[in-house]
Amino acid sequence: MSDSPRDVQARVVPVNSAPKITMKFLIKTLIKYNASDLHLKAGRPPLYRINGKIVPVKMPDLLPDQISSIFFELLNPEQMKTLEKERQLNLSFLVEDTGRFRCNIYYHMGSIGAAIRMVPLVIPTFDSLGLPSVLKEFCQRPRGLVLVTGASGAGKSTTLAAMIQYVNENSHVHILSLDDPIEFVYRDEKALITQREIGTDVPNLTDALQAGLRQDPDVIVIGELLSKEMIQIALTAAETGHLVMATLHTNDATSALNRISEIFPPDGQQQIRVQLASSLVGVVSQQLLSRADGNGRVVACEVMVKSPVIEEYIRKNEINAIADAIANSNNHYKMQTMDQALSRLVQAGVVTMEEASKGSHSPDDLKLLVAGITRERGFEVMDRGQAA
Repeated sequence: MSDSPRDVQARVVPVNSAPKITMKFLIKTLIKYNASDLHLKAGRPPLYRINGKIVPVKMPDLLPDQISSIFFELLNPEQMKTLEKERQLNLSFLVEDTGRFRCNIYYHMGSIGAAIRMVPLVIPTFDSLGLPSVLKEFCQRPRGLVLVTGASGAGKSTTLAAMIQYVNENSHVHILSLDDPIEFVYRDEKALITQREIGTDVPNLTDALQAGLRQDPDVIVIGELLSKEMIQIALTAAETGHLVMATLHTNDATSALNRISEIFPPDGQQQIRVQLASSLVGVVSQQLLSRADGNGRVVACEVMVKSPVIEEYIRKNEINAIADAIANSNNHYKMQTMDQALSRLVQAGVVTMEEASKGSHSPDDLKLLVAGITRERGFEVMDRGQAA
Protein backbone atom coordinates (compact mmCIF):
# COMPACT_ATOMS: atom_id res chain seq x y z
CA MET A 1 0.00 0.00 0.00
CA SER A 2 1.48 3.38 -1.04
CA ASP A 3 2.05 6.22 1.38
CA SER A 4 -0.44 9.08 1.43
CA PRO A 5 0.77 12.67 0.92
CA ARG A 6 0.03 13.30 4.61
CA ASP A 7 2.37 10.43 5.60
CA VAL A 8 5.08 11.75 3.31
CA GLN A 9 4.99 15.21 4.92
CA ALA A 10 6.07 13.78 8.24
CA ARG A 11 9.36 12.33 7.00
CA VAL A 12 11.62 12.10 4.00
CA VAL A 13 10.46 10.28 0.90
CA PRO A 14 11.87 6.72 0.99
CA VAL A 15 14.08 5.97 -2.00
CA ASN A 16 16.46 3.40 -0.59
CA SER A 17 18.03 2.09 -3.76
CA ALA A 18 18.31 5.02 -6.13
CA PRO A 19 19.05 4.24 -9.79
CA LYS A 20 21.07 6.56 -12.00
CA ILE A 21 19.72 10.09 -11.65
CA THR A 22 17.76 10.93 -14.78
CA MET A 23 14.88 13.30 -15.43
CA LYS A 24 12.65 10.29 -16.04
CA PHE A 25 13.44 8.92 -12.58
CA LEU A 26 12.88 12.31 -10.93
CA ILE A 27 9.53 12.78 -12.66
CA LYS A 28 8.46 9.24 -11.77
CA THR A 29 9.09 10.05 -8.11
CA LEU A 30 7.15 13.31 -8.44
CA ILE A 31 4.15 11.44 -9.81
CA LYS A 32 4.37 8.71 -7.16
CA TYR A 33 4.00 11.19 -4.33
CA ASN A 34 1.60 13.58 -6.10
CA ALA A 35 4.08 16.44 -5.76
CA SER A 36 3.53 19.74 -7.53
CA ASP A 37 7.16 20.84 -7.83
CA LEU A 38 10.70 19.48 -7.97
CA HIS A 39 13.79 21.43 -6.89
CA LEU A 40 17.34 20.49 -7.84
CA LYS A 41 20.29 22.06 -6.02
CA ALA A 42 23.89 20.94 -5.72
CA GLY A 43 24.66 19.75 -2.21
CA ARG A 44 21.07 18.67 -1.50
CA PRO A 45 19.06 15.62 -2.53
CA PRO A 46 16.11 16.18 -4.89
CA LEU A 47 13.40 18.15 -3.08
CA TYR A 48 9.67 17.84 -3.78
CA ARG A 49 6.79 20.12 -2.85
CA ILE A 50 4.01 17.92 -1.47
CA ASN A 51 0.82 19.56 -0.17
CA GLY A 52 2.67 22.86 -0.13
CA LYS A 53 5.71 21.66 1.86
CA ILE A 54 9.25 20.97 0.65
CA VAL A 55 10.23 17.33 1.30
CA PRO A 56 13.68 15.81 0.53
CA VAL A 57 14.22 12.44 -1.11
CA LYS A 58 16.24 9.97 0.96
CA MET A 59 19.26 9.67 -1.30
CA PRO A 60 22.77 11.18 -1.56
CA ASP A 61 23.23 14.88 -2.15
CA LEU A 62 23.40 15.85 -5.80
CA LEU A 63 26.74 16.82 -7.30
CA PRO A 64 26.96 19.79 -9.72
CA ASP A 65 27.97 17.45 -12.57
CA GLN A 66 24.94 15.22 -11.91
CA ILE A 67 22.55 18.14 -12.28
CA SER A 68 24.35 19.39 -15.40
CA SER A 69 24.14 15.96 -17.04
CA ILE A 70 20.38 15.79 -16.42
CA PHE A 71 19.83 18.96 -18.43
CA PHE A 72 22.47 18.29 -21.08
CA GLU A 73 20.24 15.38 -22.14
CA LEU A 74 17.12 17.57 -22.09
CA LEU A 75 18.24 20.81 -23.78
CA ASN A 76 18.91 21.38 -27.45
CA PRO A 77 22.06 23.27 -28.56
CA GLU A 78 20.24 26.60 -28.88
CA GLN A 79 18.83 26.29 -25.36
CA MET A 80 22.28 25.42 -24.05
CA LYS A 81 23.68 28.59 -25.63
CA THR A 82 20.92 30.67 -24.06
CA LEU A 83 21.55 29.15 -20.64
CA GLU A 84 25.27 29.83 -20.88
CA LYS A 85 24.71 33.41 -22.01
CA GLU A 86 21.74 34.46 -19.87
CA ARG A 87 22.60 32.22 -16.89
CA GLN A 88 18.95 31.18 -16.69
CA LEU A 89 16.38 29.60 -18.97
CA ASN A 90 12.62 29.00 -19.07
CA LEU A 91 11.33 25.99 -20.95
CA SER A 92 8.66 23.33 -20.90
CA PHE A 93 8.85 19.67 -21.83
CA LEU A 94 6.38 16.83 -22.27
CA VAL A 95 6.46 13.45 -20.58
CA GLU A 96 4.15 11.13 -22.52
CA ASP A 97 1.03 9.97 -20.64
CA THR A 98 2.05 12.08 -17.65
CA GLY A 99 1.96 15.79 -18.36
CA ARG A 100 3.87 18.86 -19.34
CA PHE A 101 6.46 20.34 -17.03
CA ARG A 102 7.43 23.98 -16.67
CA CYS A 103 11.09 24.39 -15.86
CA ASN A 104 13.31 27.28 -14.81
CA ILE A 105 17.02 26.44 -14.92
CA TYR A 106 19.44 28.87 -13.33
CA TYR A 107 22.98 29.27 -12.07
CA HIS A 108 23.63 29.80 -8.37
CA MET A 109 27.06 29.88 -6.74
CA GLY A 110 28.57 28.69 -10.00
CA SER A 111 26.46 25.54 -10.47
CA ILE A 112 23.14 24.74 -12.12
CA GLY A 113 19.90 24.56 -10.16
CA ALA A 114 16.33 24.12 -11.32
CA ALA A 115 12.69 24.43 -10.31
CA ILE A 116 10.29 22.15 -12.19
CA ARG A 117 6.49 22.28 -11.94
CA MET A 118 4.00 19.77 -13.25
CA VAL A 119 1.31 20.96 -15.66
CA PRO A 120 -1.43 18.31 -16.07
CA LEU A 121 -2.27 17.04 -19.54
CA VAL A 122 -5.99 17.51 -18.85
CA ILE A 123 -7.10 21.15 -19.00
CA PRO A 124 -8.75 22.01 -15.66
CA THR A 125 -12.34 23.23 -15.40
CA PHE A 126 -13.98 25.75 -13.10
CA ASP A 127 -15.75 22.93 -11.27
CA SER A 128 -12.65 20.78 -10.83
CA LEU A 129 -10.76 23.73 -9.35
CA GLY A 130 -13.63 24.99 -7.22
CA LEU A 131 -13.46 28.49 -8.72
CA PRO A 132 -16.22 31.07 -8.15
CA SER A 133 -18.87 30.98 -10.88
CA VAL A 134 -18.56 34.73 -11.46
CA LEU A 135 -15.32 34.02 -13.33
CA LYS A 136 -17.45 32.49 -16.09
CA GLU A 137 -19.14 35.88 -16.42
CA PHE A 138 -15.71 37.49 -16.77
CA CYS A 139 -14.98 35.12 -19.66
CA GLN A 140 -18.21 36.09 -21.42
CA ARG A 141 -17.34 39.78 -21.61
CA PRO A 142 -16.59 40.99 -25.16
CA ARG A 143 -13.87 43.39 -23.99
CA GLY A 144 -12.01 44.58 -20.92
CA LEU A 145 -9.19 43.56 -18.57
CA VAL A 146 -9.35 40.58 -16.21
CA LEU A 147 -6.57 40.18 -13.64
CA VAL A 148 -5.63 36.97 -11.83
CA THR A 149 -3.29 37.71 -8.94
CA GLY A 150 -1.51 35.84 -6.18
CA ALA A 151 1.88 34.82 -4.92
CA SER A 152 4.18 32.51 -6.88
CA GLY A 153 2.75 29.00 -6.75
CA ALA A 154 -0.80 30.18 -5.99
CA GLY A 155 -2.23 28.52 -9.11
CA LYS A 156 -2.65 31.60 -11.30
CA SER A 157 -1.62 29.78 -14.49
CA THR A 158 -4.07 26.98 -13.73
CA THR A 159 -6.92 29.44 -13.22
CA LEU A 160 -6.04 31.16 -16.50
CA ALA A 161 -6.06 27.77 -18.22
CA ALA A 162 -9.59 27.07 -16.95
CA MET A 163 -10.72 30.48 -18.19
CA ILE A 164 -9.17 29.92 -21.63
CA GLN A 165 -10.79 26.51 -21.91
CA TYR A 166 -14.19 27.91 -20.91
CA VAL A 167 -13.96 30.48 -23.70
CA ASN A 168 -12.72 27.76 -26.06
CA GLU A 169 -15.75 25.59 -25.33
CA ASN A 170 -18.35 28.34 -25.47
CA SER A 171 -17.36 31.10 -27.92
CA HIS A 172 -16.53 31.34 -31.62
CA VAL A 173 -13.55 33.65 -31.15
CA HIS A 174 -9.80 33.87 -31.74
CA ILE A 175 -7.77 33.42 -28.54
CA LEU A 176 -4.14 34.56 -28.65
CA SER A 177 -2.13 33.14 -25.74
CA LEU A 178 1.40 34.48 -25.17
CA ASP A 179 3.26 31.93 -23.06
CA ASP A 180 6.66 31.96 -21.35
CA PRO A 181 6.97 29.00 -21.70
CA ILE A 182 3.95 27.12 -23.08
CA GLU A 183 2.41 25.06 -20.29
CA PHE A 184 -1.10 23.88 -21.13
CA VAL A 185 -1.65 22.93 -24.77
CA TYR A 186 -5.17 23.53 -26.09
CA ARG A 187 -7.13 21.86 -28.85
CA ASP A 188 -9.42 24.13 -30.85
CA GLU A 189 -13.08 23.57 -30.04
CA LYS A 190 -15.44 26.46 -30.81
CA ALA A 191 -12.54 28.89 -30.64
CA LEU A 192 -9.40 29.29 -32.73
CA ILE A 193 -6.44 29.26 -30.34
CA THR A 194 -2.99 30.58 -31.25
CA GLN A 195 -0.23 29.89 -28.72
CA ARG A 196 3.07 31.75 -29.11
CA GLU A 197 6.03 30.85 -26.92
CA ILE A 198 8.32 33.68 -25.87
CA GLY A 199 11.89 33.05 -26.99
CA THR A 200 10.83 30.41 -29.52
CA ASP A 201 8.06 31.97 -31.61
CA VAL A 202 8.75 35.61 -30.78
CA PRO A 203 11.75 37.33 -29.13
CA ASN A 204 9.98 38.91 -26.16
CA LEU A 205 6.59 39.49 -24.61
CA THR A 206 6.34 43.17 -25.50
CA ASP A 207 6.95 42.44 -29.19
CA ALA A 208 4.45 39.56 -29.05
CA LEU A 209 1.79 41.79 -27.53
CA GLN A 210 2.34 44.59 -30.03
CA ALA A 211 2.22 42.17 -32.96
CA GLY A 212 -0.76 40.37 -31.45
CA LEU A 213 -2.99 43.39 -31.95
CA ARG A 214 -2.52 42.89 -35.71
CA GLN A 215 -3.46 39.19 -35.61
CA ASP A 216 -7.23 39.69 -35.26
CA PRO A 217 -7.59 38.34 -31.70
CA ASP A 218 -10.78 38.58 -29.66
CA VAL A 219 -9.13 37.34 -26.45
CA ILE A 220 -5.50 38.02 -25.50
CA VAL A 221 -3.87 36.07 -22.67
CA ILE A 222 -0.66 37.73 -21.61
CA GLY A 223 0.62 36.02 -18.50
CA GLU A 224 2.30 38.43 -16.10
CA LEU A 225 2.24 42.20 -16.63
CA LEU A 226 5.93 42.94 -16.10
CA SER A 227 6.46 46.49 -17.32
CA LYS A 228 4.69 49.77 -17.90
CA GLU A 229 4.95 49.17 -21.66
CA MET A 230 3.06 45.89 -21.32
CA ILE A 231 0.45 47.45 -19.02
CA GLN A 232 -0.12 50.31 -21.45
CA ILE A 233 -0.54 47.95 -24.41
CA ALA A 234 -2.87 45.69 -22.39
CA LEU A 235 -5.06 48.62 -21.33
CA THR A 236 -5.20 49.93 -24.88
CA ALA A 237 -6.14 46.47 -26.17
CA ALA A 238 -8.88 46.18 -23.54
CA GLU A 239 -10.24 49.62 -24.49
CA THR A 240 -10.27 48.82 -28.21
CA GLY A 241 -12.49 45.75 -28.15
CA HIS A 242 -10.37 42.88 -26.82
CA LEU A 243 -10.84 40.75 -23.72
CA VAL A 244 -7.42 40.74 -22.05
CA MET A 245 -6.48 38.25 -19.32
CA ALA A 246 -3.28 38.76 -17.35
CA THR A 247 -1.63 37.98 -14.02
CA LEU A 248 0.16 39.96 -11.32
CA HIS A 249 2.17 38.91 -8.27
CA THR A 250 0.01 40.72 -5.71
CA ASN A 251 -2.03 39.37 -2.80
CA ASP A 252 -5.29 41.26 -3.31
CA ALA A 253 -7.21 43.53 -5.67
CA THR A 254 -6.20 46.81 -4.05
CA SER A 255 -2.51 45.87 -4.25
CA ALA A 256 -2.94 44.96 -7.92
CA LEU A 257 -4.56 48.27 -8.78
CA ASN A 258 -1.92 50.22 -6.87
CA ARG A 259 0.86 48.23 -8.57
CA ILE A 260 -0.48 49.07 -12.02
CA SER A 261 -0.74 52.81 -11.42
CA GLU A 262 2.45 53.20 -9.38
CA ILE A 263 4.68 51.62 -12.03
CA PHE A 264 4.15 54.81 -14.05
CA PRO A 265 5.71 58.22 -13.35
CA PRO A 266 3.57 60.44 -11.06
CA ASP A 267 2.49 62.70 -13.92
CA GLY A 268 1.11 59.70 -15.84
CA GLN A 269 -0.65 57.84 -13.04
CA GLN A 270 -4.00 59.62 -13.26
CA GLN A 271 -4.34 58.81 -16.96
CA ILE A 272 -3.64 55.15 -16.21
CA ARG A 273 -6.27 55.15 -13.45
CA VAL A 274 -8.80 56.61 -15.89
CA GLN A 275 -8.01 53.87 -18.41
CA LEU A 276 -8.12 51.21 -15.69
CA ALA A 277 -11.46 52.47 -14.36
CA SER A 278 -12.88 52.32 -17.86
CA SER A 279 -11.53 48.96 -19.01
CA LEU A 280 -11.29 46.77 -15.90
CA VAL A 281 -13.72 43.84 -15.67
CA GLY A 282 -12.58 42.35 -12.38
CA VAL A 283 -9.78 40.94 -10.26
CA VAL A 284 -9.50 37.47 -8.73
CA SER A 285 -6.78 37.10 -6.09
CA GLN A 286 -6.05 33.59 -4.93
CA GLN A 287 -4.01 31.35 -2.66
CA LEU A 288 -3.75 27.60 -2.11
CA LEU A 289 -4.38 25.99 1.28
CA SER A 290 -3.84 22.45 2.52
CA ARG A 291 -7.08 20.49 2.79
CA ALA A 292 -8.17 19.31 6.22
CA ASP A 293 -8.24 15.69 5.02
CA GLY A 294 -4.61 15.90 3.83
CA ASN A 295 -5.65 15.20 0.25
CA GLY A 296 -3.96 17.99 -1.66
CA ARG A 297 -4.75 21.69 -1.64
CA VAL A 298 -7.77 23.89 -2.33
CA VAL A 299 -8.02 27.39 -3.78
CA ALA A 300 -9.42 30.38 -1.89
CA CYS A 301 -10.32 33.45 -3.94
CA GLU A 302 -10.98 37.09 -3.31
CA VAL A 303 -13.18 38.39 -6.13
CA MET A 304 -13.57 42.04 -7.10
CA VAL A 305 -16.07 42.93 -9.82
CA LYS A 306 -15.92 46.45 -11.19
CA SER A 307 -19.12 48.09 -9.98
CA PRO A 308 -20.00 51.79 -10.50
CA VAL A 309 -18.79 52.49 -6.96
CA ILE A 310 -15.45 50.74 -7.52
CA GLU A 311 -15.01 52.42 -10.90
CA GLU A 312 -15.36 55.78 -9.16
CA TYR A 313 -12.91 54.77 -6.42
CA ILE A 314 -10.31 53.88 -9.06
CA ARG A 315 -10.86 57.08 -11.00
CA LYS A 316 -10.52 59.22 -7.85
CA ASN A 317 -7.51 57.26 -6.54
CA GLU A 318 -9.45 56.05 -3.51
CA ILE A 319 -8.13 52.51 -3.97
CA ASN A 320 -7.99 51.71 -0.27
CA ALA A 321 -11.78 52.09 -0.03
CA ILE A 322 -12.26 49.17 -2.41
CA ALA A 323 -11.76 46.49 0.27
CA ASP A 324 -14.92 47.61 2.11
CA ALA A 325 -16.82 47.80 -1.18
CA ILE A 326 -15.91 44.17 -1.90
CA ALA A 327 -17.03 43.06 1.57
CA ASN A 328 -20.40 44.80 1.20
CA SER A 329 -21.21 43.73 -2.38
CA ASN A 330 -21.41 39.96 -2.00
CA ASN A 331 -25.03 39.43 -2.95
CA HIS A 332 -25.52 41.83 -5.85
CA TYR A 333 -22.16 41.65 -7.61
CA LYS A 334 -20.96 38.22 -6.37
CA MET A 335 -17.83 39.72 -4.84
CA GLN A 336 -16.08 38.26 -1.82
CA THR A 337 -13.11 39.16 0.33
CA MET A 338 -10.40 36.63 1.04
CA ASP A 339 -11.63 36.28 4.63
CA GLN A 340 -15.17 35.59 3.39
CA ALA A 341 -13.82 32.88 1.08
CA LEU A 342 -11.72 31.39 3.89
CA SER A 343 -14.62 31.39 6.34
CA ARG A 344 -16.77 29.38 3.92
CA LEU A 345 -14.02 26.80 3.51
CA VAL A 346 -13.70 26.47 7.30
CA GLN A 347 -17.47 26.23 7.79
CA ALA A 348 -17.63 23.50 5.13
CA GLY A 349 -14.85 21.55 6.85
CA VAL A 350 -12.58 21.78 3.80
CA VAL A 351 -9.74 23.53 5.65
CA THR A 352 -8.94 23.90 9.34
CA MET A 353 -9.20 27.18 11.18
CA GLU A 354 -5.44 27.07 11.75
CA GLU A 355 -4.74 26.72 8.03
CA ALA A 356 -7.22 29.44 7.08
CA SER A 357 -5.71 31.86 9.59
CA LYS A 358 -2.36 31.61 7.80
CA GLY A 359 -3.95 33.09 4.68
CA SER A 360 -6.14 35.67 6.40
CA HIS A 361 -5.54 39.41 6.30
CA SER A 362 -7.13 39.61 9.76
CA PRO A 363 -7.33 36.31 11.70
CA ASP A 364 -9.52 37.92 14.40
CA ASP A 365 -12.08 39.05 11.83
CA LEU A 366 -11.93 35.61 10.22
CA LYS A 367 -12.89 33.98 13.51
CA LEU A 368 -15.91 36.29 13.72
CA LEU A 369 -16.95 35.43 10.17
CA VAL A 370 -16.70 31.70 10.86
CA ALA A 371 -18.91 32.23 13.93
CA GLY A 372 -21.44 34.15 11.83
CA ILE A 373 -20.50 37.53 13.30
CA THR A 374 -19.46 40.58 11.29
CA ARG A 375 -17.97 43.92 12.26
CA GLU A 376 -20.26 46.84 11.50
CA ARG A 377 -19.42 50.44 12.40
CA GLY A 378 -17.15 49.35 15.20
CA PHE A 379 -19.61 46.86 16.71
CA GLU A 380 -19.84 43.10 16.48
CA VAL A 381 -23.18 42.15 14.91
CA MET A 382 -24.67 38.68 14.48
CA ASP A 383 -25.14 37.69 10.88
CA ARG A 384 -28.85 37.93 10.05
CA GLY A 385 -28.95 34.30 9.08
CA GLN A 386 -27.39 33.31 12.40
CA ALA A 387 -29.50 35.57 14.57
CA ALA A 388 -32.85 34.08 13.55
